[in-house]
Amino acid sequence: MSLPSRIYPVVDRAVWVDRLGGAGARLIQLRVKDLEGAALLGEIRAARAHAARHGVCLVLNDYWRLALDEGIDFIHLGQEDLDDADLVAIRAGGIRLGVSTHSTGELDRALSVRPDYVALGPVWPTRLKKMPWGPQGVERLREWKRLVGSVPLVAIGGITLARVASCIAAGADCVSAVSDFIGQPDPEAQVRAWLAATAEGAVFQDGSIT
Repeated sequence: MSLPSRIYPVVDRAVWVDRLGGAGARLIQLRVKDLEGAALLGEIRAARAHAARHGVCLVLNDYWRLALDEGIDFIHLGQEDLDDADLVAIRAGGIRLGVSTHSTGELDRALSVRPDYVALGPVWPTRLKKMPWGPQGVERLREWKRLVGSVPLVAIGGITLARVASCIAAGADCVSAVSDFIGQPDPEAQVRAWLAATAEGAVFQDGSIT
């Protein structure tokens, strides 16, 4: 089991799939929280078109029914989303699944549904979402990797380019961020920098090697 990239931008609009995909990102999550109806559907369809053009694996956050309807091949669900998701229909539709986790109980639940990746966060403090969990830290990444085995582990939450190395060294198979991509003055250059930092054989300032 594997993911198509070690970097995983999370974006809120389809245009970012075009921009970041054009810069080389090959795994991008579309997470739209402020649209509904036709506007939401339009963003999903535009993101799907951009992803197809750039060879991006598009992950849709939350909207599993729309993923089935629109032919999106990967979804991401939070723990609360698992309560209502039809996992049988999702699997029958050939959709791959990523699941958020924040505690050992949530990890056990996530692994029980045979996910295609497990995300752990927030690794560092984040201002994007109010969460009842404190920062997990890189040591929790080490623990999670021992527990998940061959299931890909995604690190998310407060991750910056400078923190990528410690996540990879701790066992993360993939590193994810929002603001460290779309909040940068040159998002395309940031994608290229993350790709270089996570390339096989990359050497970091602390001497570690990916």
